[in-house]
Amino acid sequence: MAGTIAQAKINISRLVNSRSYTRFNQSRNPDGESSHVEVKLSVDGEEEEEEEEEEEEEEGMDDATEQGHVQHETYTRPSHPVPLNKRKIICSVIVVLLFFCLGTLIGYAAQHTSKPASCPTPDRVDKEDSSEVQPSFDDPAPSMDWNDIVKLMNKKLSPNAIQDKLSEYSKGDRQAGSSGDNLLAVKIHETFEKLKMQTWFDEHYVKLQYPNSSNSTKVLFGLEVIGNPNGFLAYSATGSKEGRVVYANYGNREDLKEVKDSGINLQGSVILLRAGKISIAQKVANAAEMGAVAALIYPDPADYKTLLPDTELYGQVHLGSGDPYTPGFPSFNHTQFHPKSSGLPNILAQTITANMARKILEKMGGKDSRESFKGSFASYKLGSESDVVTVAVNNDLVDTKIYNVFGVIKGFVDADKYVVIGAQRDSLSSGYAKSAVGTTLLMELARVFMEMKKDGFKPRRSIVFASWSGGDFGNIGVTEWLEGYWSSLDRQAFTYISLDGAVTGVDSFRASASPLLHTLLQKTLEMIKNPIASGPVDSRPSLFQSYGGHLGSLLKPMLMDDSAYPFLALSGIPSMSFSFVPARSSDDYEYFGTALDDKEHLGIVTRQKVGEMSMAAAQVAGQIALRLVHDHILRLDVSQYAETITSHMKAIQDIVEDLKSKKVEKIESLSTKWLNMAKSSFDRALSKLNQVISKSFLDDLEMSRIINNRIMKVEHNFLSPYVSMRDVPFRHIFFGVGWQTATDLESYLKDVAQQKVTFDMDQVLNKFALLTWTIQGCANDLAGDIWSLDNEI
Repeated sequence: MAGTIAQAKINISRLVNSRSYTRFNQSRNPDGESSHVEVKLSVDGEEEEEEEEEEEEEEGMDDATEQGHVQHETYTRPSHPVPLNKRKIICSVIVVLLFFCLGTLIGYAAQHTSKPASCPTPDRVDKEDSSEVQPSFDDPAPSMDWNDIVKLMNKKLSPNAIQDKLSEYSKGDRQAGSSGDNLLAVKIHETFEKLKMQTWFDEHYVKLQYPNSSNSTKVLFGLEVIGNPNGFLAYSATGSKEGRVVYANYGNREDLKEVKDSGINLQGSVILLRAGKISIAQKVANAAEMGAVAALIYPDPADYKTLLPDTELYGQVHLGSGDPYTPGFPSFNHTQFHPKSSGLPNILAQTITANMARKILEKMGGKDSRESFKGSFASYKLGSESDVVTVAVNNDLVDTKIYNVFGVIKGFVDADKYVVIGAQRDSLSSGYAKSAVGTTLLMELARVFMEMKKDGFKPRRSIVFASWSGGDFGNIGVTEWLEGYWSSLDRQAFTYISLDGAVTGVDSFRASASPLLHTLLQKTLEMIKNPIASGPVDSRPSLFQSYGGHLGSLLKPMLMDDSAYPFLALSGIPSMSFSFVPARSSDDYEYFGTALDDKEHLGIVTRQKVGEMSMAAAQVAGQIALRLVHDHILRLDVSQYAETITSHMKAIQDIVEDLKSKKVEKIESLSTKWLNMAKSSFDRALSKLNQVISKSFLDDLEMSRIINNRIMKVEHNFLSPYVSMRDVPFRHIFFGVGWQTATDLESYLKDVAQQKVTFDMDQVLNKFALLTWTIQGCANDLAGDIWSLDNEI
């Protein structure tokens, strides 16, 4: 009965809130004995016309004609006319009663039948899957209580099942586009089909780079061969270069600047760098900026304590995402594109083993490096002019077809809105923790969710499961899919959850996520028990308690090589990745990109708890996904972005005030007033949204959908509309890369304060304007209807 009353309330609410009213046109029958009354609906925009018609009726115009409105129903009225005002009141009451009865019947039918509605809306029905019961537009999908959903998921998850799948998905060669990768794609597709999911392939024709099998890479010190490394860096320039070898620590800008300031000329040099701290692609890009001709990267034993001295490293050096030979465009078949990405380096890049690096360092002369540059070897000289190294890189570009595989569980209310859960399938090396664990979790969650559906769980929104290829070449599969379907994804995909590298330890937890997901992540960690804590399960501490009880300590910035990054910074879709890691882990898992990323070594770092930690990872991803498809209103916390904006605005304002105190030329006229006003507009829009949510009857599906659409657009609206997607693919003003970002503006102002650059008022004003209007545009869209906007800025 509660559902019946709720449905009646919705129908009456819509009738009232639509601000429509019922109007009656009367026309005299030719026989003069009776006339017809036409019941017609009119909206606000027709009021003036209707008032004129009523005046004509009151003047006794017998030949009134129809005005082109939709005729809903015709009644025969008695020959004795009823006064106009009474007639309007009576008929209005009749119409309201009709709506109430109709709502009652619909609500009653929804509670007492399992058959689909006779006239469901097109976006609610899958003609290819007629076995699913689909509700009508006005019927909320019957859904289990949230606590029952969590219990059901946890009951169906199994560490043993995860271990079995891990053995299955970690076998064979899994290099992108290889026969092993393609066979695994087919197996995943078949599994989705067996689960009765709708599934499909997405294929792309991309350029991958591999070492030449007949002409190996060489590294020489003078005339002495240091080695022929088997590891490689995809997308390196090819050929042979020689130059003065220089040691420059991790290769970040500060390290290179310090070496240069010590009097060493880096132009035409070969720079020797330690792996870690920043991505290999960033190291190579920094070396290229300094004029180097080649970069050699090795794992120093001080950073990689458990690696063997001859361990080879694998990676890629494209400072970007996706196929670097189709920048900004999808790599579909038989299509022509512009030249290669500007993120490709024009210098040679090669990994070498720790033993090879030790040989080079022992032969180098010159100045001693500073203490912070030193690792585990005996000597760390910066290098002398007579220390000449030759690097020959012989890699080949290979045209390759790769496959992404998808399966979907369709929602019962908003089927066209979906959360995406994804995992990388390929690997340049063993890839046990990098890709096999994530693929296993993906398939286990797909199985569990489908079984839950059979037991009565009916998600409001859809869940898409995605298996990507080309991940080790720079998120190629992910990025090409986003580039190919970007125009529709930004309106339909509302969250991405990455499962890559989800288990690399047991002692701590770290995550990278859009601010919109911070609150949901914390609430989820508070619900999940630590799987390796002692004592009965119910008395164990939650993951949140176990790992510090403060979300800020668990979060880290999302980097470009994270598979969730293209979703966030390229497509404006809230995304997250997470991992269980060793205690106080600040760097990536030591075995990533090596042949030692295998079952044995993951077992060691997890204390043989791979199954238990994988189950915990499945619970984290599963509960977040289920919460996002269960509730009426999306669990995306817009207030967290208000804090992000405030943080950046305060940083900019503090720097400006510092510059003014230093009396930098022209700085006195620079004002942060408009930036702060844009921030205030966002705060007001957020307040209005919260008011709408608190006052809305959320069982009204149309109202919930309107609110959710406003929430979904927030992340997308932080993609700067003032820069080209092709020239600046990562357009996000807070998490992107480029001159449009708030961090770029802050860095520039800091450089001015430190007198590294001269102050350029035009450049700063331009950055201020673009940042201001991007935030203001987001605030306007969040506010809702055009008549709800404020123009105080």
